[in-house]
Amino acid sequence: IERKVSLLDYGAGNVRSLRNAIKFLGFEVVDIISPGDIEKANAIIFPGVGNFGQAMQSLESKGFMEPLKAFVNANRPFFGICIGMQALFEGSDESLEDKGVGIIPGRISKFDASVGIRVPHIGWNGYSPVKESMANEGILPTDKVYFVHSFCALPTIENLSWILSVTDYGPQRYISMVQRGNVLGCQFHPEKSGHVGLRILSNFLSRTGIMEAGAPAVPVTSLQQLESFPRTALGKRIVACLDVRSNDHGDLVVTKGDQYDVRETVESGTGNTSRGNVRNLGKPVALCRRYYENGADEVAFLNITSFRSGVISDMPMLQVLEQSSENVFVPLTVGGGIRGYTDDTGVTYSALDVAARYFRAGADKVSIGSDAVTAAEEYYISGGMKTGSTCIEQISSHYGAQAVVVSVDPKRMYVSDPSKAPVGKTVMALREKSAQREEECGPQGERYCWWAVTVKGGREIRDLDAVQLVKASEALGAGEIMVNCIDMDGQCRGFDVPLLKAMQAAVTIPVIASSGAGTVEHFSEVFRETDVHAALAAGIFHREEVKLSDVKAHLKSEKIPCR
Repeated sequence: IERKVSLLDYGAGNVRSLRNAIKFLGFEVVDIISPGDIEKANAIIFPGVGNFGQAMQSLESKGFMEPLKAFVNANRPFFGICIGMQALFEGSDESLEDKGVGIIPGRISKFDASVGIRVPHIGWNGYSPVKESMANEGILPTDKVYFVHSFCALPTIENLSWILSVTDYGPQRYISMVQRGNVLGCQFHPEKSGHVGLRILSNFLSRTGIMEAGAPAVPVTSLQQLESFPRTALGKRIVACLDVRSNDHGDLVVTKGDQYDVRETVESGTGNTSRGNVRNLGKPVALCRRYYENGADEVAFLNITSFRSGVISDMPMLQVLEQSSENVFVPLTVGGGIRGYTDDTGVTYSALDVAARYFRAGADKVSIGSDAVTAAEEYYISGGMKTGSTCIEQISSHYGAQAVVVSVDPKRMYVSDPSKAPVGKTVMALREKSAQREEECGPQGERYCWWAVTVKGGREIRDLDAVQLVKASEALGAGEIMVNCIDMDGQCRGFDVPLLKAMQAAVTIPVIASSGAGTVEHFSEVFRETDVHAALAAGIFHREEVKLSDVKAHLKSEKIPCR
């Protein structure tokens, strides 16, 4: 076996993780630099994250398009991932003026949110093979892989012979894998799909040039036949969150706040208290690896260190990402300092520059907090006009909406009656007493509240409410919302369900529940009552008060789909 594979990197998002996965499997990566390198390649992997149009324009501008067409048409070993698979089609509705490679008949179209699904499709779903292939050797029918995309390839009579597997998202069945001979493509990310994805990559790499060996695969012959294969379901995600900051000795540690305060409370002999050292719950790289091995579906790093010199020069945090991505093959999200700034030498960096540096270090998504509030305020001041200059727009237009998470830090504002809230704020009733919980109410017995948006780690309250923020964030191009709650943070009483219901009703993009988990039951409760796509926890996992594996076992016992 030739243990080299050529990588066609057109400047996509996180390609480091794919490089690491290939190296992890014992293969060497050779970068394609010039058109001539395509002809010389033994096998090509074409990864893609982001925008179809930018990918195609990059292929054309570098002179790669025609040599790539010749390579694929010659049935030479090729594996297209995500945009890399979509590129094989004739074109995409994401960028009407840009043509695809055109090997497979059909166009790429956007998921239809009007049928009750949240777009982008983010998370762990299955895929249903429709013919035999060496690519799927060793994969079980119950295995799930990681998808993150807003556009998909739909089956047609003309492309039936290419279809290797299909996946269902809501009522829509789309093509999740294609294969003809030695040419393979998948919509999901094998490098982010844990051991299942590594097996699929290994199957391709170890069978380079012989993917079609053995009995020929029998393709489906009708769209009706395609509907007969088992349906798949999107699983709920469990996200482990690592709040990372420098301690008092300058070392990066994982910490956890109590209502956003990350310092220990020290009691004196006189009964007075003072703030002590930053809580140290472990080293970020080691904890990330532990959570991956324990079944975390994603890991989020939130860099809560005060940025004095900016992200570009924040080498310790970048090294945490780089080292984590060497052995952790699930999605990594990073937040903190995703903004434009000018450094001490007078060099100016845009939010896109900062995000690009995080992506090159191994991040798959960036989480934007305070700067998203600023962007939303500008959006409303302008009467709902998009300028293209906000951090959300810059990153989303280049890397796709699925790469941008907006992290909301709201604080409850209690009112005795909805009419008492300021005009334009979304008011929700708090939950009544049940067998599982006490009645929720404010300090004066208030039964209603709205949620004020905060910035600077919860230290400053703005005029926007949480619903206004997430609506503007979606309009500006965010692909996912992470909903924290200052009142619930570190309290272990459960997620803020009324808040999450308000968020779910306000947007059509996926929502992640954060803040408040204290038991395994809190996870099943939030999934049942709000239908959020993911739930995040930090301190209870770090201190092992609740084990991540126990959460997964509980969800399965409750018949809630998960990986």
